[in-house]
Amino acid sequence: MAPAKILVIDDEPSIQSVVAAYLKVEGYDYQTAADGRGGLSLARTFKPDIIILDVMLPGMDGIELLANLRRESNVYVIMLTARTEETDKIVGLSVGADDYLTKPFSPRELIARIKAALRRIQGNSQTPGITSVLAFTHLRIDPAARRVWVDDRLIDLTAVEFDLLLALAQHNGIVLSREKLIEIVWGYNYYGDSRVVDVHIGHIRQKLGNDQFVETIRGVGYRFEDK
Repeated sequence: MAPAKILVIDDEPSIQSVVAAYLKVEGYDYQTAADGRGGLSLARTFKPDIIILDVMLPGMDGIELLANLRRESNVYVIMLTARTEETDKIVGLSVGADDYLTKPFSPRELIARIKAALRRIQGNSQTPGITSVLAFTHLRIDPAARRVWVDDRLIDLTAVEFDLLLALAQHNGIVLSREKLIEIVWGYNYYGDSRVVDVHIGHIRQKLGNDQFVETIRGVGYRFEDK
């Protein structure tokens, strides 16, 4: 199997070199870019499995880059933000980031996130043996093919969006807290903000075209119902 391809887009040489060293040890195929326009161009040609994207970039910032990228790709994106810039995290997730880390960060934590994301992308992050199609009144989910249909319309979901919807559907009618969804989808060692769930749920609802599939249980979490 070919090694996973990782693209690092960050204008700080120290971060590039440290992350590259860890990626090399793990045996990943990686490329780096130091500005937004160069990063977007490289994303199109290199076609990475995962992009590590800094928010603050010269020429074109990470938010604008991601907005452009999402028009043509569902590549998994881990966004890097400054610890004090809470707005950047929410905006980045809203534009389409799958996950984020705040600077300064542990390279080992980044590698752990990359490995978890690769398992998710490859379809191995869910409970082993869950392969049968889940069929509801208007929605069908094929865990093996990682495809979702609303009636006869195929829905294009990112890896995180698919796993969130599948987790909810497997617990049909049961309320799952944000913390439980993070445990299922991101893993036990996820240290990010639980609002990441809210943003991705919003994307799922928008793509499914029906808010009633995923109901918000105020102060608790979310419940799947296909009415």
